[in-house]
Amino acid sequence: MHNTNLAVENRTHALEQRFIQRFGGSPRIYQAPGRVNLIGEHTDYNDGFVMPAAIGFYTQASIAPRPDRKLVIHSENYSEQVEFDLDQLPATRAGHWSDYVIGVVKMLERSGKELGGANLLVDGDVPQGAGLSSSASIEVAVGYALLDLVDHVPDHHLPDRTEIDRTKLALLCQQAENEFVGARCGIMDQFVASHGKRGQALLLDCRSLEYRLLPLPDDVALAICNTMVKHSIAKGEYNQRRAECEAGVRGLSKYLPNARALRDVTLQDLEAHGRELPDVIMRRCRHVIGENARVLQAAAALELGDLQAFGNLMRQSHRSLRDDFEVSCSELDLMVELAEQAEGVYGTRMTGGGFGGCTIALVQAGCVETFQRTVQEGYERSYGCKPEIYVCSAADGVGQVA
Repeated sequence: MHNTNLAVENRTHALEQRFIQRFGGSPRIYQAPGRVNLIGEHTDYNDGFVMPAAIGFYTQASIAPRPDRKLVIHSENYSEQVEFDLDQLPATRAGHWSDYVIGVVKMLERSGKELGGANLLVDGDVPQGAGLSSSASIEVAVGYALLDLVDHVPDHHLPDRTEIDRTKLALLCQQAENEFVGARCGIMDQFVASHGKRGQALLLDCRSLEYRLLPLPDDVALAICNTMVKHSIAKGEYNQRRAECEAGVRGLSKYLPNARALRDVTLQDLEAHGRELPDVIMRRCRHVIGENARVLQAAAALELGDLQAFGNLMRQSHRSLRDDFEVSCSELDLMVELAEQAEGVYGTRMTGGGFGGCTIALVQAGCVETFQRTVQEGYERSYGCKPEIYVCSAADGVGQVA
């Protein structure tokens, strides 16, 4: 399985050595994970429920203070270094990886934090462009590192060390992505990167930000299958789906005056009042309302240890995303079909925004190798390209590792 403790320790040690070579002096090192969403797709921006898990792919941020007001950031992934003056931060994004860091710095300062200069060395192994949230991973790792630097006494092992508010951190990082980077993401990615727990999925109410941790059995692997495609329609279609959901709420609020979002509508309400909605809007609403119900049923199934029931809900979720929400594609559908045929699979579905990216499957740990072979060979036969399959378990959220 990806990223054992030893592998993380080795990466951390190597990053520390590279930091010392580049900047001199020993850094503190923090890491934040990527994530996969087990169930609850396109519900977050409708004030609904989602069930992500943090996964053992991380962005690591090593940091040490500087005596001046400069922020010097080196990315190992891009082999690039950028330098900013904290008193003259860019007003607008540059379309560059550093936007994620600068966005977080700006939001921290706006929230009243007085940041000092720092050297930062950043390195990540979250697959990029696969929908596993490498962006939230860097935002949360850097945000936590900067907060720890400013909030805490030099000896960070002292018992009076205050705890960083992880929900506030997640909200600031989401704000950075919404307002500075310019991506209209919901809160899910930053929230699970902040609050994730090893061996557990996280049920999040995207309206109240209340959450509950749910047990994932030790003998179950999360197999994330990357189709290796991302269709160019994704961004425009995503915004269109948001608009269609909002149109559904407007149409239904004539009968349901208290409905602020599709979260407030039941399937019975939709049956009673949805006939006047255009067919497309009706189907979009049916997906979101049904998906919210499925997430809550899936949480109950996990608490009972009923993986068969959980797997059935994943299948229903995929069908709904394919037929009612229309965000799947032939590559995702084939990946789901191949996974269903493999031995030891409890359930599988597309995960993320759609039109490419990844599927997620819950697989018995003993069947993982056969699963990988079956899916890779079948997909390669059809599309002539070998998919990447990441096998992982639920991981801890952001924290200090050295």
